[in-house]
Amino acid sequence: MLKLIDGKVIANRIKDDIAQKIYNLQGPRPNLAIVLVGERSDSKLYVSLKETEAKRVGVDTHLYKLDASSTTEEVLEVINFLNTDETVDAILIQLPLPQHLPTDKIIESLNPAKDVDGFHPHHPDYIVSPVLASVKACLDEIKFVAEKKKACVFYNSEIFGETIIKMLVKRKMEIIERKNSDQADLLISALGEPHKIKKEMIKKDAVLIDIGITKFEDKVLGDVDSKDVEKKASFLTPVPGGIGPMTIAYLFYNVWQIFKQKNNIE
Repeated sequence: MLKLIDGKVIANRIKDDIAQKIYNLQGPRPNLAIVLVGERSDSKLYVSLKETEAKRVGVDTHLYKLDASSTTEEVLEVINFLNTDETVDAILIQLPLPQHLPTDKIIESLNPAKDVDGFHPHHPDYIVSPVLASVKACLDEIKFVAEKKKACVFYNSEIFGETIIKMLVKRKMEIIERKNSDQADLLISALGEPHKIKKEMIKKDAVLIDIGITKFEDKVLGDVDSKDVEKKASFLTPVPGGIGPMTIAYLFYNVWQIFKQKNNIE
C-alpha cells in the first residue's frame, strides 16, 4: 500500500525554530534577494511560495524579475550588484534558467558566501542545497537503506541533477539511465511535467521523490501520477505537501546560517 511522506511536519518544525530565532534578535532581519528570469509557471509558483513563507518566518525578500530574453551580461550585472550590496545577506537564482543562458557560469558568478542554494562549487560547508537536504530528510524519515540499490533521476537542470546524483553516489547507490527507470529502487523526478511518471516506468515497491511542480488551472500537479502508481510504489512525496514545503524550509534555514555567519551570532 502506498504511503505518503508528509513534508509539512518536517518543514513546520524547521520554520518554527527559525522564526523564533529571528524574533529573538529584536533587530535587523535576514534579507534574501530572489532572481527570476522568464515566465515559467512552475518557477513563478515556487517564487510566490517562497515570498509568502519568508514573511511568516521573518525573512525580508526582494524579487528581481528579468525577461526570458535577457542576455548573460544582463543577468550577471544584476548578480554583481547583489554580490556587492551589503544589505543583501543571501541570493537565490530560481532554476531552471532559459536555455540560452549558461547556468554554470551564472551560478559561479555568485558570491559563494551568499549562495543560498549551495550550488556554487566553493560554497561554505554550512550551506547545503535545500532540495538535497529535503531528499535526505525524506529518505531518513522512511529509513531507506541506499547502499547497493539502484536510483534513477529525471531532471532538466544539469546543476541540480549533478548535485542529487553526487549525493546518491555518496550513499553507494548505482545510478541508472531513465530508459531503465523501471529497475530503480528510488526514482527522483524534477521535470515540471505533470503526471509524467506512470506505473509502467517504476519498479514494484519503488520509493518516489516528486520534486516537480506545475500549476494547471486551479490545481498544483507533480511529475508523478499518484493515482496511477498507488498500487505499485511503496512511498511517495505528494504534490502539494511533500518536497515543496521542505525545500522552502531548508532555504530559510540556509538564509539564517548565512546571516549568523555574517553577524557572528552564536
